Amino acid sequence: MTNRKGIILAGGSGTRLFPITIGVSKQLLPIYDKPMIYYPISVLMLAGIREIAIITTPHDQDQFKRALGNGNDWGLNFTYIQQPSPDGLAQAYLLAEEFLDGAPSALILGDNVFFGHGLPEILAAADRRERGGTVFGYRVSDPNRYGVVGYDAQGRVTEIIEKPENPPSNYAVTGLYFLDETAPERARKVEPSPRGELEIVDLLRSYLDEGELDVQQMGRGYAWLDTGTHGSLLDAGNFVRTLSERQGQQVGCPEEVAFNKGWVSREKLDELASRYKKTNYGAYLSEIRKGS
Repeated sequence: MTNRKGIILAGGSGTRLFPITIGVSKQLLPIYDKPMIYYPISVLMLAGIREIAIITTPHDQDQFKRALGNGNDWGLNFTYIQQPSPDGLAQAYLLAEEFLDGAPSALILGDNVFFGHGLPEILAAADRRERGGTVFGYRVSDPNRYGVVGYDAQGRVTEIIEKPENPPSNYAVTGLYFLDETAPERARKVEPSPRGELEIVDLLRSYLDEGELDVQQMGRGYAWLDTGTHGSLLDAGNFVRTLSERQGQQVGCPEEVAFNKGWVSREKLDELASRYKKTNYGAYLSEIRKGS
């Protein structure tokens, strides 16, 4: 395992979700029974990452601190970083450079939900890669909305294009990026795009051009949801509710991951379950405690 640190990009103004984001950050909106940001936090935890920087707008930072605290409840350590203006995903590496302090990183977008059997294993494999980077390709029906992977006849990755008019494939790059310690240095060399942003695809292209980017495809057994519109937010909530009620298992539950990894004690899990005792979420935490 590397000394990889986590970054959650939870800034932006959420204008696509107006008016529900006028008074609250998008990443604190509920996906069924938990704040949206619980889901990306859980993904980083499944990768074994305990030091996490949360990048927010100056206006929203206090909301996140109230909702999440310092991370100790889950055996984590949160660092809060302000993003004065949303200038592209690659900007996250510049804002987090001091926090990373030369460590490799896993950046995840604060509105992305991942689920699937074997997810911890593919995260662990990405974490073990010490040089270069790993990203994940996911088949979508509307690739022109995303950064898209292009392949040659032998199935090798040849390009990554942002929102192409004529997509070279149906595989979009998800909002989860495992990159080595050179990411901030590379981000400084990224020129703003025509829309004035530091594009993540340009940063990834620097790895690809050196033969240092691995694109792992997430197959049919995985779900990747981004929750940037009213409809996709509702769909994500219904997806989580269906899984929770059908299987009796939580999706994106930091307390469960922390307990299973031995980062919090049984006594701490009891305390957290008691905090939510009037909810099904609290009952679920109590069942985890009893079943251990």
